[in-house]
Amino acid sequence: MTDSVIAQPLNQMRWMQLAIGVVCMIMIANLQYGWTLFVGPINKAHGWDVASIQLAFAIFVALETWLTPVEGWIVDKLGASRGPKLVVAIGGVLIGIGWVINGIADTLPLLYLGAVVSGVGGGAVYATCVGLAVKWFPDRRGLAVGLTAAGFGAGAAITVVPIRAVIESSGYEAAFLYFGIGQGVVVFIMAWLLRGPEASEIAAMEKMVPPKVMQSMRSYTPGEVLSSPIFWLLYVMFVMVSASGLMATAQIALIAKDFNVANTVILGGASALSVALIVDNVAKGAARPLFGWVSDNIGREYTMAIAFGLGAISYWLLGTMETAPWAFVVFAALIFLTWGEIFSLFPSTCTDSFGPKFATVNLSLLYTAKGASAFLVPVANMIQKSTGSWHMVFLATAVMNFVVVGMALFILKPMRSRATQAAAGQIPQAVRPA
Repeated sequence: MTDSVIAQPLNQMRWMQLAIGVVCMIMIANLQYGWTLFVGPINKAHGWDVASIQLAFAIFVALETWLTPVEGWIVDKLGASRGPKLVVAIGGVLIGIGWVINGIADTLPLLYLGAVVSGVGGGAVYATCVGLAVKWFPDRRGLAVGLTAAGFGAGAAITVVPIRAVIESSGYEAAFLYFGIGQGVVVFIMAWLLRGPEASEIAAMEKMVPPKVMQSMRSYTPGEVLSSPIFWLLYVMFVMVSASGLMATAQIALIAKDFNVANTVILGGASALSVALIVDNVAKGAARPLFGWVSDNIGREYTMAIAFGLGAISYWLLGTMETAPWAFVVFAALIFLTWGEIFSLFPSTCTDSFGPKFATVNLSLLYTAKGASAFLVPVANMIQKSTGSWHMVFLATAVMNFVVVGMALFILKPMRSRATQAAAGQIPQAVRPA
């Protein structure tokens, strides 16, 4: 089926909403993916150890994820028209305030407060935009969520070089201030253009554009979802893959420094680290719509197997070819290419499994797995410090990815198939109400 099947005004509306959501996601990308640029300067300015500074990153990711079920519930409770506007507008204000706090923080508790505020704001924007994507595009759920998540994944590629330049010329405090306020203002303005689809619009799209992949015939409430083994299997898989990617995301600048390639000039006067940061963010962003589109056509589990299998190989190769600048750039990019798609595959799989009616809350419940995985980031520093290298970290991440491949093919796929048939009344129910 193609978009021509859908009435033109409805089709134009959903693509416009998708575009607005992508812009909002681009504006919050630096909260996570630009963080690695600030760790070194903060350490130099205050003398705080890296593990303590990285705790702020863990707090940000935890708050950005763990409160999304509440934020998603508020969006749905306020309705398709008011909910997205108000929640994203408040999110825009909070992300601006959070980075301003980071810029003036002269104690670790104040730095952690900035992480709390920006985490709450970032989660409000993220949950709302992803929730809107899965609702507006039942026929292209993987692609739509992938494009939305790509804004979050690749958005930082636009500003990593300017941020690094501001840090070097005016200090990290100025970078937090200027970019925090600028990003917050844009999100606040765009928020007032957002809205969700009405129930009649969702029904019309589902009728006119039936999906190619396995989807539930009914919508499950959050209580039913939390009682489902499928949800908890997805949760464990999400934690394992997310942890491996977050380790690389938060540590990439430190890894480049330890590999002695950070300041090696490789392209037009740009260092290996600068090139890697740009390429990594582009790869991470491109992975989301790419693998989302693939999963819309061949299925979620097969796509997971391809992506996570390639990811495991990429971790291993980066750990074994550490001293070559171009190898660092290439294999780091492959890691981000095969990790970023979790933010399209898992939300679309969740909505496929549990239906669209409570999609914002349900996928937000699953998204909290990212917060849980964030607390494994400092563990990578501990492993590196105790072993004297990053080899064991890369070995662990490779193994975790291979394990998830097996879980996707041999556990998740059969369980979802049985649950889908049960919901259609073909076999006894495998997912029961709470």
